[in-house]
Amino acid sequence: VQLQASGGGLVQAGGSLRLSCVVAGADFRIATMGWYRQAPGKQRVLVASITRGDTTVYGDSVKDRFTISRDNAKNTVYLQMNSLEPEDTGVYYCNFFIARDYWGRGTQVTVSS
Repeated sequence: VQLQASGGGLVQAGGSLRLSCVVAGADFRIATMGWYRQAPGKQRVLVASITRGDTTVYGDSVKDRFTISRDNAKNTVYLQMNSLEPEDTGVYYCNFFIARDYWGRGTQVTVSS
């Protein structure tokens, strides 16, 4: 299973970014997909996840600001991030779960104040 994340960058507080993660080598349609963030010196934490049935879960700090979605025809999961805050800074990892976790390399998001 290969995961390729993209869309990170440097943005000012209050701005927006959209992350994308393309999956290859597995049946994307039945996987639970997620985005995790790892800030410097901290553990990796869940940002958002979406099941095969489009049930979503969000971390408390991103509710009402971030939206996760998936396009099964494109084997892609997205994370729309609005009203970004400096606390959102970190490396964002795409996660694919069927029986076990698979991880992409991550994409850096930096939010300046």
